[in-house]
Amino acid sequence: METTQIHTEYITLGQFLKFVNIAASGGDIKVILATEAVEVNGVLEIRRGRKLYPGDVVEVKDAGSFQIAHAND
Repeated sequence: METTQIHTEYITLGQFLKFVNIAASGGDIKVILATEAVEVNGVLEIRRGRKLYPGDVVEVKDAGSFQIAHAND
């Protein structure tokens, strides 16, 4: 599992997918979510606006697992 640090209170799922270079555009994000390839904390997620907070775990089919952590500024 890879740890991804954020500098804000939360990050949206769409922003996260771009941040970790899984998606290059909003269109890519729509396709990924439509193919039921993303789980957040073990639950299928289809909303790109879903807020991810430190401690959340995102699993992306064929890309791996990521844990959200707050960056220690």
